Amino acid sequence: MSAIGRCFRVSGRVQGVSYRAYCRSQARSLGIRGWARNMEDGSVWVAAWGDSSSVDQLADWLWRGSPASRVERVVEQARPEGPPPVDFSTG
Repeated sequence: MSAIGRCFRVSGRVQGVSYRAYCRSQARSLGIRGWARNMEDGSVWVAAWGDSSSVDQLADWLWRGSPASRVERVVEQARPEGPPPVDFSTG
C-alpha cells in the first residue's frame, strides 16, 4: 500500500452539525493524518494523508457525514502541500 495525500471540499449542511468531529473520529479509526477545517463559505476543507485504501474509505465517508449533516457535494481539490501532520485535527 502506498501513502497518498488528498484534499476535499465538502458542501451542504456541514457546519454546526459536528461534521468535523465525526470526520476526525473516522479518520483516526482509519489511521489517517490531516485535518478538517470550516471555511468562510460554509463548506468544510478536509486534507487526508494515509494509505490509498484508507483515504478512499474516508472519501466515501465524507458523503455520509455526521447524523445531523446533509452533504450536497464533495469535490476533490489539489493535492495537499508539505509534510503530513502527526495526527488528524479539526480547526
